[in-house]
Amino acid sequence: MMKSDSFGSLTGQEPVRSDNRASLEEFLRLAEKQKRQLTEKPVRRQQGIAQEPEEYRDARHKAMRLLEHMDRTERGLRDKLRQAGFSPLAVDYALAYVESYGYIDDERYARTYIAYRMNTKSRQKIIQELIGKGIDKETVSAAWEEEAALNMPDEREILYRTVEKKYAPDTELDEKEMRRLQGYLIRRGFSYPDIKSVLESMNIRTADQW
Repeated sequence: MMKSDSFGSLTGQEPVRSDNRASLEEFLRLAEKQKRQLTEKPVRRQQGIAQEPEEYRDARHKAMRLLEHMDRTERGLRDKLRQAGFSPLAVDYALAYVESYGYIDDERYARTYIAYRMNTKSRQKIIQELIGKGIDKETVSAAWEEEAALNMPDEREILYRTVEKKYAPDTELDEKEMRRLQGYLIRRGFSYPDIKSVLESMNIRTADQW
């Protein structure tokens, strides 16, 4: 009767090789290590909070209170904390804390801002406003493309409604009123060719154009 040197040979399967066992043991060891790290991370974070300096704690609490009322950009929140008198290091600490939990996210802020305004303002005006809030142009442009893919605005229609809030169709303006209207529309990001075209379609002209 032949001896079997492994369970595998009794079952007709290939024996389990020592290198496979080593690979399995290594996999289990790494899995246990990862599990332990995931378990310890919240504990370390809580320990860090417990040991934080008083100013850091106050800055963190202030940042959380500011975010309770409205979403903010990173620069907007930084400015508010500086105005409250916190040191640069305390401000950085508070920002790192809220960012680690996803409480501030400039890309998310830009998408939300665009979604609520893209049917009332021009693309250029919205982009200018977001850049003015401290969001980089690349992030703003990407956010616009994402929102426009879902709901492409009709800028001429927006322009028409914007003009209509100022003047009804078939309105005669003097030169000063026309310059003021055109300047207002240009500052809101509309192009001059579109302004000229929409005003003509609404029959809003100066007296010497009749």
